[in-house]
Amino acid sequence: MYKLVKGRFGYAVRVVGGTQARWARQKLSSRGEQEAVGRVVVPIARHFTSLHNTRGALLRLPGPRYSVPKRGIGMLVARVLRGALKIRYLLLGGSIAGGSALAKTYEQWKEALPDTKFLEDLLPSQEDLDSVRASLISYRDKIKDSIPEFSLDPKLWEAGEEGYSQIAGWFKERLDDAIQAAEEDKKSGSSIFSDDFSPDLKQHALSFTSMGSSSEKEREKADNIREKYESLQEELMQVQLKYQREIERLEKDNKELRKSLMLRAGDKVARKKVKKSLIDMYSEVLDELCDYDSSYDTQDHLPRVVVVGDQSSGKTSVLEMVAQARIFPRGAGEMMTRAPVMVTLSEGPYHIASFKDSTREFDLTKESELAELRKEVELRMRNSVRNGRTVSQEVISMTVRGPGLQRMVLVDLPGIISTVTTDMAADTREAIRSISQQYMSNPNAIILCIQDGSVDAERSNVTDLVSQMDPQGKRTIFVLTKVDLAEENLANPDRIRKILAGKLFPMRALGYFAVVTGRGNQEDSIQAIKDYEESFFSSSKIFKGGVINSHQCTTRNLSFAVSERFWKMVRDTVEQQADAFKATRFNLETEWKNNFPRTRELDRDELFEKARGDILDEVVNLSQVSPKQWEDVLSKKMWEKMATYIFENIYLPAAQATSSGTFNTTADIRLKQWADQMLPRRCVEVGWETLQDEFRKFIERAKNSKDHDTIFDNLKACVVDEAMRRHAWEDKAADVLRVIQLNALEDRSVSDKQQWDAACHFLEESVKEKLTATETTLREMVGPGTREQWLYWTYPTEDQKRRATVRAELEKLLATDYNHKNTLTYDEVTAVRKNTQNSGVEVDNEFIREMWHPVYRRHFLRRALAKAYDCRKAFYAYHQGLEGELGVECNDVVLFWRIQQMFKITANALRQQVMNREARRLEKEIKEVLEEFGCDQEKKEQLLTGRRVLLAEELKRVRQIQEKLEEFIHALNAEK
Repeated sequence: MYKLVKGRFGYAVRVVGGTQARWARQKLSSRGEQEAVGRVVVPIARHFTSLHNTRGALLRLPGPRYSVPKRGIGMLVARVLRGALKIRYLLLGGSIAGGSALAKTYEQWKEALPDTKFLEDLLPSQEDLDSVRASLISYRDKIKDSIPEFSLDPKLWEAGEEGYSQIAGWFKERLDDAIQAAEEDKKSGSSIFSDDFSPDLKQHALSFTSMGSSSEKEREKADNIREKYESLQEELMQVQLKYQREIERLEKDNKELRKSLMLRAGDKVARKKVKKSLIDMYSEVLDELCDYDSSYDTQDHLPRVVVVGDQSSGKTSVLEMVAQARIFPRGAGEMMTRAPVMVTLSEGPYHIASFKDSTREFDLTKESELAELRKEVELRMRNSVRNGRTVSQEVISMTVRGPGLQRMVLVDLPGIISTVTTDMAADTREAIRSISQQYMSNPNAIILCIQDGSVDAERSNVTDLVSQMDPQGKRTIFVLTKVDLAEENLANPDRIRKILAGKLFPMRALGYFAVVTGRGNQEDSIQAIKDYEESFFSSSKIFKGGVINSHQCTTRNLSFAVSERFWKMVRDTVEQQADAFKATRFNLETEWKNNFPRTRELDRDELFEKARGDILDEVVNLSQVSPKQWEDVLSKKMWEKMATYIFENIYLPAAQATSSGTFNTTADIRLKQWADQMLPRRCVEVGWETLQDEFRKFIERAKNSKDHDTIFDNLKACVVDEAMRRHAWEDKAADVLRVIQLNALEDRSVSDKQQWDAACHFLEESVKEKLTATETTLREMVGPGTREQWLYWTYPTEDQKRRATVRAELEKLLATDYNHKNTLTYDEVTAVRKNTQNSGVEVDNEFIREMWHPVYRRHFLRRALAKAYDCRKAFYAYHQGLEGELGVECNDVVLFWRIQQMFKITANALRQQVMNREARRLEKEIKEVLEEFGCDQEKKEQLLTGRRVLLAEELKRVRQIQEKLEEFIHALNAEK
């Protein structure tokens, strides 16, 4: 044993067998510790084998040796047994699971089978079958007892098969003759057989005769039973018709009683109860859902009765029979239903109809108002179709009230077509199928499948579509229309029986009905159609032949069945939909709190009203502008608009005069022409533009406030632009301004030194402004000078160099004649051209005249500015009339004083017009624009956008729907 290291708790040694244990005790302990070690060291196991390999045993270290246990045959046997048991358990578990799956599949298959309870009325009962079976057994016993046992003669077997057939034929002929003779003898009272017959032959003939007589009796019995069945069926039909007439009479009396009760209930509470019936409350929920999502969101799983069918199959006629009024437009083979029409049938004292968005009520008992209602429906359908489309998804919602109407909500959809005509949009067929699929995809929608019974079943398009949307037929009601035409056209009534039994079309349904909705005359009333339907089914071969059960006929039974199914679906699903909207509301509220904290939930209408108040407040703020501010702004803007005209058309021509009188005469004439023709109109334009600018400044200033909401910017800008576009200044304002301006321009007397100084200052500033603009123009024409070329490294073009050369020659010309006229003579133009040619520049006369205008204008403005400086101290000379003696002509100052005074007076008049008249008219026009935008939902959706608006809109809709659903559920439970 190798040397061991002693640990914290002593030595830990693994030994195998008693010998190794004793050896370990000796090595691990001294004599004093052997007893303690002996209690610790315990032999564990020892493995012996007879085949012990001693090779290398001398080289091994002393100590315990371990052997690896090996698997024997017993272990293999155990593993085989375990595998076999596992297979047994797998087989047992698989059989149990397969059995349960088979049972479940059988139950599902059993539930998927259509309801066969209607066969109970067609097939005989078990008692009738037992009685027929007992009669057949007794009949068999009679035949067996009447025929004795006999064996054929061996000679017959020898005659062969051919001889046997001949004998059998001969025997049959003789037997018929014997039966005929026996009947004759029976009548005459003689014996049946003659003495020539042998006894055996007589016995056989008697037996066959008795058999024939019993079959005749059975046949007579069957005929009697058939006659009794037909008579009972006829009697049953008469009883059913009698009961139906009695029920209709009672219903009519009930209608009258309910009508009188409703009319007597004059208190407000009773009126509220009538208006807020269950179906009306449910219809309001559906209207909210239509407004919430016009595309018919799949989350909306509230029940509706969806009326689908091929075009011209009688969908609308069925709905009119249920509503008991011809409320829809009709056309011969033309598509009339172009949009979904949701009709809410409700009970009321009067038979009336109304649209959701209108307060008018149409009296359905008057043919004139029925015609107006049909025109209104057709007009709404055509208005709902936009952008060249044939059908629309926009829902037309209407309510029909009347005594005895079955309460439900029906949706009439456009008829399914197979061919698109030239007057339709290319996608009409797909659009109609898409609309139908959207409404039928609602798992709680009741599908009223309308099939035309007068056409071949193979031409049906709607049955395939319905079978795709409701393959199990758990919410489909099949209606076969035009059964009267089907009876005339079909030779085999069994085909109609197969249709109404659900065996002809590849679809399943909860129930099958046959109705007649007219005689082909569009002018027939509902009562006439009902009478014709009743008379047809009472005399129809199909009804009398047992093809159709009585409860499968007439639109009355159909409306009862649809209404019953509708309310059952409503009661089963409405609470689930309320829970779904609760979850949707919670999600939307959570999103709002996370994204828009500390912000009120304002929908689009509320935001528009808030923006309306802000805009009108800005209009009111116009009154805060002071009169002086208005006048300064108006004067400045008028000068900006008219300065060029004053200099070019008034001041410059008048300054060409050689004397003061000529200057004043020219100025007076041109000023009068200006005031008569264009000055008042331009001043009105200036006033209107100033009003716009000031109002827009208030709008822009509001954007910088801390409470500004950017969501209103587009709306405010659009409203202001539209109001400004519509606004027009009063026509008489220009006439008033013309009189004021003419009087102001006639005054040429500057009364005091302050006015003179103001006029001089006005002239100087105006001339300096024009001079700066003229020098800038000249600089652009001649290019950079020497200074700019050295400092900014810019160089003139060839054209600019030529212009600079011409400008230099023209300046020389003006330097020689300081008071030069504003035009060039031909000689002067020629001299300038020659001088430029000498300088190496070729120019024409037109080029020289083009350069003359800015050069002379700069020269003239410099001269006018110098004269203005000289006139600053010439007021007293002007006042004393000594201008000519002092050599100072100040006509320019007087002219600009007259213009300045005219601007002041005009600005004052415009300011009064703006503050007293135009601001109010602008406010009125802004209110009109806001009113129009408020009624235009598309405009509001265009101008008020963003996730915040959409989320608030959706949250408001969901809350309204949830509240109406809870109110409806409460009323529904109270009715229960």
